[in-house]
Amino acid sequence: MGLGILAGAGQDWRVSLEKVQIAESLGYELVATGEAWAQSSIPWMTILATNTERIQIGTSILNVFSRSPGLIAQEFAALDSLSGGRMVCGLGSSGHRVIEHFHGVPFDRPLRRIREYVEIFDQLIAGEKLNYDGRIFNLKRGFTLDYNRPRSKIPVYIAAITAKSIRQTGEIADGIYPIHWPRERFASLRAELDEAATAAGHAAGRVIIAPFTNVYVTGDGDDEAQWRAARQPLFHYINRMGDFYWNMLASNGYESEVSASRAAWAADRNVEGAMQAISTDMVRSIQVIGSLESVTEQLGERAALGADLQMLQMPGGTPAEAGKRLEALIKGL
Repeated sequence: MGLGILAGAGQDWRVSLEKVQIAESLGYELVATGEAWAQSSIPWMTILATNTERIQIGTSILNVFSRSPGLIAQEFAALDSLSGGRMVCGLGSSGHRVIEHFHGVPFDRPLRRIREYVEIFDQLIAGEKLNYDGRIFNLKRGFTLDYNRPRSKIPVYIAAITAKSIRQTGEIADGIYPIHWPRERFASLRAELDEAATAAGHAAGRVIIAPFTNVYVTGDGDDEAQWRAARQPLFHYINRMGDFYWNMLASNGYESEVSASRAAWAADRNVEGAMQAISTDMVRSIQVIGSLESVTEQLGERAALGADLQMLQMPGGTPAEAGKRLEALIKGL
């Protein structure tokens, strides 16, 4: 299992670092941090790289508009050196609202841009001369990125949910970060990735499926609040995150729930109606919810269904409280 944690996560960064160190001691494999429009991931990953020993460190995600591919390669080259070869470069397109209205960059050809970023990144990390003839980037001077390499390949994970993006990920990447992915669809996702990978000359099974996995533990006194919390991100992604996510959820078997939720929200911003349109079956398929014992069983079931590396959110509370929850979750696998 892995963990997602923002820089500082709303608390002193030293507290967040202590939580990551506890997770490392328990055997968690990857800690990944995102940005969106919050603090930069790079300084936080530098702290993690120099204050941990075994856990992999990555992004989930860096967008492919606000930094050049060369700059991302430079940053990860430094981080891979500092960490002794433990970095994972997680990339994605983000969305037009963030790219155009926070960074002020046109949201143009995101799928193609991801492909060219990965290809340029791989060349520079491998130490090859950079002569790249793409549709977006034309780089002709043969620059090389010189540094003391702990390795010549840094894994690249891509946030992908559409059919075209999943196929491209199978062709060019080492891992995929699916979000709100139904557990019943891990096998078909694996098949899509393997078909694309083998067509591109790669081995089947090479792409790590690393879904973002929301966990809600009931039995602590307010189960209704936990169920509401489990519905909330689905409500948000269906109604307030553009077209890609609700289309993905509808095509993955939840067209009726998606349609009902969107209708309730569109009519009069009926939050309760839009939330309740998300069925219990849909929540159980996408989220992990139940007693602590049930949650650990569900995580094991999801792994058996094809989730190679489940990315949980770092628990809140003190480091001791978070450590207790992290230990209980990983003991079940």
